[in-house]
Amino acid sequence: MRSLPTRWILRGAPFQSDGNGESGDFPAILKHLILQRGLPAGDELETFLRPRLKDLGDPFEIGEMKEAVDRILLAADRGEKVVIYGDYDVDGVSSIAVTRQVLRAYGLEPRSFIPKRSSEGYGLSSAAIARMTSEGEKPDLLIAVDCGTASVDEIAALRKDGIDVIVVDHHEPGPKGRPDVVALVNPKCGGGPAYLCAAGVCFKLGHALLKTRPREGFDLKELLELVSVATIADIVPMLGENRLLVRHGLKRLPNTLNPGLKALQEVAGMNGRATSMDVGFRLGPRLNAAGRMDVPEDALATLLTDCRRKAHELAERLEGYNRRRQAHEVQIRKEALAMLNETFDPKRDPVIVLGSRSWHPGVVGIVASRLMRQFNKPTFIIAIDENGVGKGSGRSIEGVSLVEAINASRQHLLAGGGHDMAAGISVEEDKLDVFRKEFGEFVLKATDEEQRQPRLYVDAEIPFSDLSLEFLKEYELLQPFGNSNPQPIFMSREVNLSRPPVHMKNQHLRLHLRQGYHEQDAVYFGGGEVALPDPPWDIAFTIDRNHFRGRTSLQVIIQGVRAAE
Repeated sequence: MRSLPTRWILRGAPFQSDGNGESGDFPAILKHLILQRGLPAGDELETFLRPRLKDLGDPFEIGEMKEAVDRILLAADRGEKVVIYGDYDVDGVSSIAVTRQVLRAYGLEPRSFIPKRSSEGYGLSSAAIARMTSEGEKPDLLIAVDCGTASVDEIAALRKDGIDVIVVDHHEPGPKGRPDVVALVNPKCGGGPAYLCAAGVCFKLGHALLKTRPREGFDLKELLELVSVATIADIVPMLGENRLLVRHGLKRLPNTLNPGLKALQEVAGMNGRATSMDVGFRLGPRLNAAGRMDVPEDALATLLTDCRRKAHELAERLEGYNRRRQAHEVQIRKEALAMLNETFDPKRDPVIVLGSRSWHPGVVGIVASRLMRQFNKPTFIIAIDENGVGKGSGRSIEGVSLVEAINASRQHLLAGGGHDMAAGISVEEDKLDVFRKEFGEFVLKATDEEQRQPRLYVDAEIPFSDLSLEFLKEYELLQPFGNSNPQPIFMSREVNLSRPPVHMKNQHLRLHLRQGYHEQDAVYFGGGEVALPDPPWDIAFTIDRNHFRGRTSLQVIIQGVRAAE
């Protein structure tokens, strides 16, 4: 079964090099990408390309920050019992780690708590709060990080029990309005950069505390690595202060003083440098795997330990969870593809909705993402429990809001919500078919045939003769890449193979390519599962810096291959 053919679209005006690579104040390729992305000019462009920590904004721009700072300092002065309650993903555990390090600088010894993904669900659930209360002393103050903004009923119950609550979050407010908290520190509820992830907001809280009551010997910069990992893993927009925090966090990451992050880099095979891709594809999945396997405490312990030996033990444990996650993913994807082979027609069917009682609920989102990319269809993959209740994760294509789709099908769902491009649902097993039908009808109404066609956007067409480490150095000024600042995709035409492709593990290909007299090594992740046309090819690719046995080279990472036009 083949997916629909992908249409390649060249963005904006063609790239014109002037021969020596320079164009005014910037190298030609950098100027091309700056203009194409509509980046600002003058001092604003300099700040974008070379962000400085001193350009961080005032943390008190975020609403209710002063109230949060005052309550935390009161807890420190009184020696109160504090619980930091956070989510089980990378942003959640990083937010707990950042907040804990800050509070310890003020003499507090907070307890950390994370809900179980499978049995307690996301955020401040009643079941998780009950377990938190049973496992330790009742706190005087609970700080909810990466959750809590919409937990009006749960926070009301905590307040009734005499527990003060501070929420430090970045999620959208719920329909019930503001919860009864001492402080709601959330840029989406007023003031400050609304694009921050929760760990970024926690970092701003630390900054506000230090501005109010400085602590000698405590360096907030040592938490930048945690913030950068969370920001990349949570796929928030790579703009403004996010870009600044990530640029400086990635610079510090290879030599981090955090034993857990150091051990994770070694386990993940990182070799002395760190990019957004390294974090997104190496560190993030290993930290997330613990939450997916219902042991998020191990991810948090990895980030918090001061012991190098313990850090390596924990990093290896996370590596084991990640392998288990990968095994679940491979099995679910294999079974999902078998289901699609029976009834699915990419030309006819506008969506993918699949469910099974044998699928792990912590992994369905990854499979949904892979199938969405493979077939360019809005996708929900659903794990059904023994009671016939399914918990599913969805991923969408450009132009289709999953939030709107869920609202349009609400009568067939037990619950649902999230973001436009990624969302979750709860649905009864016998309602899957009717939900699939309604979801498909919504997509057909919301899009036209051209919008449903797979598209690959190319930033510039360049020949192999232009590819060099100098070229890479120029374009790396746009780093860090991520949401709202995607990694540029380049294109080269009439490319041939120097020798046959080499299959690596997990269906990846290593390619040796030739264009005229110029040769280039390349990697095609997942290329072993793709039916490649006969050469010569047009190739779409990104570039990265590759370090191997002390040698640095430019590496091509294939994003698409077609017969040369």
